[in-house]
Amino acid sequence: MIAEAGLAALWLAAAFALVQVLLAWGAAREAVEGKGDQLMIALRRTTLVQGLLAVLSFGLLILLFVRSDMSVVLVVENSHSLKPLMYKIAGAWGNHEGSMLLWVTVLAAAGAGVALFERQLAAATLAATLGAQAAIGLGFYAFLAFASNPFVRLDPAAADGQGLNPLLQDPGLAFHPPTLYLGYVGLSVAFSFAVGALLMRDVGPSFAKAMRPWVLAAWIFLTIGITAGSYWAYYELGWGGWWFWDPVENASLMPWLAATALLHSVTVLATRDGLRAWTLMLAVVAFSMSMIGTFLVRSGILVSVHAFAVDPTRGTFILALLGIYIGGALALFGLRVGKVTQGSTFQLVSREGALVLNNLLLSVILGVVFIGTLYPLVAQAMDVQLSIGAPFFNKAIAPVALALVAATAVGPLLKWRRDSANALLGKLLAPAAAAGLAFALLFAFTGSAHLVPILGIAFAAGLAVASILPLARRNLRRTPIHIWGMVIAHLGVAVSIAGMAADTAFKVERLAAVSVGGNVTVGPFRVTLEEIRPTLGPNWSALEARLKVQRGNTAPFELLPQQRFFSAPPTTTNEAAITTLLDGQLYTVLGQGDEQGRWQLRLWWKPFVTLIWLGGGLIALGGALALVGRVRRELRERRDAAEAEHL
Repeated sequence: MIAEAGLAALWLAAAFALVQVLLAWGAAREAVEGKGDQLMIALRRTTLVQGLLAVLSFGLLILLFVRSDMSVVLVVENSHSLKPLMYKIAGAWGNHEGSMLLWVTVLAAAGAGVALFERQLAAATLAATLGAQAAIGLGFYAFLAFASNPFVRLDPAAADGQGLNPLLQDPGLAFHPPTLYLGYVGLSVAFSFAVGALLMRDVGPSFAKAMRPWVLAAWIFLTIGITAGSYWAYYELGWGGWWFWDPVENASLMPWLAATALLHSVTVLATRDGLRAWTLMLAVVAFSMSMIGTFLVRSGILVSVHAFAVDPTRGTFILALLGIYIGGALALFGLRVGKVTQGSTFQLVSREGALVLNNLLLSVILGVVFIGTLYPLVAQAMDVQLSIGAPFFNKAIAPVALALVAATAVGPLLKWRRDSANALLGKLLAPAAAAGLAFALLFAFTGSAHLVPILGIAFAAGLAVASILPLARRNLRRTPIHIWGMVIAHLGVAVSIAGMAADTAFKVERLAAVSVGGNVTVGPFRVTLEEIRPTLGPNWSALEARLKVQRGNTAPFELLPQQRFFSAPPTTTNEAAITTLLDGQLYTVLGQGDEQGRWQLRLWWKPFVTLIWLGGGLIALGGALALVGRVRRELRERRDAAEAEHL
């Protein structure tokens, strides 16, 4: 009865979402007239119940996978009774139906969070926001109920399941989709806030302060999800790269770019009451990118190593939802934007001006990624076959990214509203000196490297220095937490860019056919193939190479790359062996053997590549500190206001 209970919870959640829309409509009308307290209470409770029912439904689906219930089609197609527990659980979202149920669960839970914690918005705006969130949920409930039911029974039950894609049987990817979805769907809250504000004509600092924590939280999860996904692809797929500009990778990057722009814009609106219309537009664009990403990944129109759960027949349903929600929001924006007042003005040389430049540069990069990802699909629809890969993206984005790094360095050094160019030049002396020194040293000692990655490292050095300057002359113990968050996040950007540039400029690759006992050199390492031997895992067998690695006269160490064979489903994968050192990573992959008894070895020496993911972690940490700082400040202000009113 677990499957039936899960489906019942799903239908009940859909019913409560419909009630939520109706209550929101009534509560918003009553609140405009200064009434409707009881309706608001009912609306908040209905939203909470909807969220709990969605969570219950998804929890019951996980339970079906944990129990290996082979009377459910989804379990049969995506699990096996011998899988480790973690991959049984991951099987619940490693497929089309389960991932969409996870989507709607996060959507409903986010709405419940708004109903539970939001106390700053005007009642009418909050009601409209909760109504918009429920309206989004209704579309996805309909999709699950009529086109993608995860609880369909199989009669008679299968003897066992077909297993989970072996590429998904990895701790990194077990947690990557939920993290990314928290970011994707978290942006739905920003979208609903924007729709609510447009409907109620309530766009101002209070609205921005209410929306900012949700944008920040979604942005943090997106950052973690993209960083984890990049590292998973790097070590699991065996091709040695951390970003391929694959369409599915781009599908996660586009919402992050839009959310980054939105995060900076909403800060201007919350702090200085500026960029009102622009903030609303970015909220719509950010969620639009999430919807487009979902459509690209789940529709089956893309060929990608990341597209594990696709279904062309149901992609049109998601496309229809995308058209309704995004088209409706854009139409509403077009109707109401003329009545959104301008807000406060500012001088060009000011922190607001730098944030506007930051937004424009992020939008340019987003536009390039969007066009480069979708243009081949449009061409294919016209019977023209073409592909756009890394060379296009790298050449188009690199100069804009360097300008963005410069803008990121300058922004925090400027004053709000207005500053002077002379004062700015004085503040930029230290960052410019750091960038110039780094460029001169790299140019002098690495003449063979390309100019762009050298500039990348130099700009990263300048940004690193500029990032910590806002702490100068401050009492560090009394510095607000959100300032620490900004500093660490910007420092993380510098660290990550330095890693990307260093890997691009200095990596060394060797592909060699080596007999047992033979050796090959890569970078500063001498690698000897000592043995090829069979080995067994919990649900796989493998051929394992034992490599002895030595760097100069230091003590040798072993690396053990494998070719793994899975029986359910029948699949062969490469399991790279990687060692991490202070100055980079040595990456080894075992290939096929030949008739002469030689084995293909693919080796990379990747200097400072780990900075990429260290930087991603710092960016997420900075975001988390900023979130904690902002929430603490708003709680303190709310408590002080309550105490003042009591007195």
